[in-house]
Amino acid sequence: MPEEMAVRVAEAADVIVNGYALMKHDLGVRIVNLDTGNVAVFSDSDEMLETSMSEIELAIALKYLKANRQYMAQ
Repeated sequence: MPEEMAVRVAEAADVIVNGYALMKHDLGVRIVNLDTGNVAVFSDSDEMLETSMSEIELAIALKYLKANRQYMAQ
């Protein structure tokens, strides 16, 4: 992901964990890998709704979401 785009995404994020930006989304939570630009959207019940991430990356993103959801803006 180009640096200037990564900076914009990071600034809009509610939480950043190990290079993953987590932000509230109309459908639940959007997670962006700031390195690759890959994105996943999870519902509020942690159901994956759409993604451009690999299976391994999805597992990592979901792990970070579950561990850090309480720190996200209400």
